[in-house]
Amino acid sequence: MNETTNQIKNEIKNEAARFPHNFGWNDDWQKVWEAADLDRTGWTPVRMTADFGQQFKVATEYGEYTAESSGKLRHQAEEGRDLPAVGDWLAAELLPGERRARIHAVLPRGSKISRKAAGAPVREQIIATNVDTLFIVSSLNGDLNVRRIERYLIMAWNSGTRPVILLSKADLCDRDTRVAAESDIGRAAPGVPVHAVSAQTGEGMDELAVYLGEGQSCALTGTSGCGKSTITNALAGLDVQRTSEIREGDSRGRHTTTHRQMFVLPGGGVLIDTPGMRELQPWEDEEDGLAGTFADIESLSGGCRFRDCTHSGEEGCAVRSAIEDGELEAGRLNSYRKTQRELAFLERKEKSRPSSGRADGSKRDRKERRNKDWMKDE
Repeated sequence: MNETTNQIKNEIKNEAARFPHNFGWNDDWQKVWEAADLDRTGWTPVRMTADFGQQFKVATEYGEYTAESSGKLRHQAEEGRDLPAVGDWLAAELLPGERRARIHAVLPRGSKISRKAAGAPVREQIIATNVDTLFIVSSLNGDLNVRRIERYLIMAWNSGTRPVILLSKADLCDRDTRVAAESDIGRAAPGVPVHAVSAQTGEGMDELAVYLGEGQSCALTGTSGCGKSTITNALAGLDVQRTSEIREGDSRGRHTTTHRQMFVLPGGGVLIDTPGMRELQPWEDEEDGLAGTFADIESLSGGCRFRDCTHSGEEGCAVRSAIEDGELEAGRLNSYRKTQRELAFLERKEKSRPSSGRADGSKRDRKERRNKDWMKDE
């Protein structure tokens, strides 16, 4: 056996020894595995790294495998349970003699980033799971939109992840523009870290290392053209994602990333890149996200004379007083109230939707759950 062969075998052995810890596995996940009673013959923990619609990729101790759901898991999905998503830890059977795996179970999730799927009917779309930090990316150009960032923050706070805002393409704007943008974002996202970065020049990229240490899981979200894939390539140290230029007319990006995929970073963490989202509607039960994003308004509400104050003209309204005094922007209150109305609408729609067991809803429901094309991105 020559030296090269020995070296390759040692590298494979070392990789197996690091898995699954280099993908975020720790003592807490081990306890979840044991509590779920999944330690059966032939079953092993794997992590879903890519979703191509009808086909998955999972990380195993022997490298990346193609995976499919078991019949039982697909049946459970038809009954309303979630299918595996990128970031999930799974109980899988590695098929002998093949680089294929059969997924039998999804471990309980530590966090779940989701939104209302585009179009009808009312459906949840899972963006990524088991994420520690969500990077909300917005480029420092004409597409910068504070109200949109508020939407992303609601999604982040509700998911159980830590939001971090990245203002990308810092090399393409002057200092005054950047300072003004950082100030606007700071008022809309009090307490949330904000980093101005440039993947082209490397400016600000070193500051992200604190979020990307060994065992940490991060995800990127934002509109197409905001620089997510370029940031992914810079953090990975090589071109793992295709990129394209934005349209000059409206600063919007061309569609490049078409699926969710996880990448292992040199520092030991993992990063999930996601397709751009043109439409971001909040998913139901996001009251926690709403309160986290608009903590300033929630706090001011405590000073209103009436407990059920709607902040639309009642006497003794502390929120309206803050607007009149210049302490709070009127646009921020408008965004808060608009999101409240959308959440209330979604709740009414969900309550009126036929259950999967009813004849008028079950057939279409099962078809749409099997066909993941309804998970429409930009």
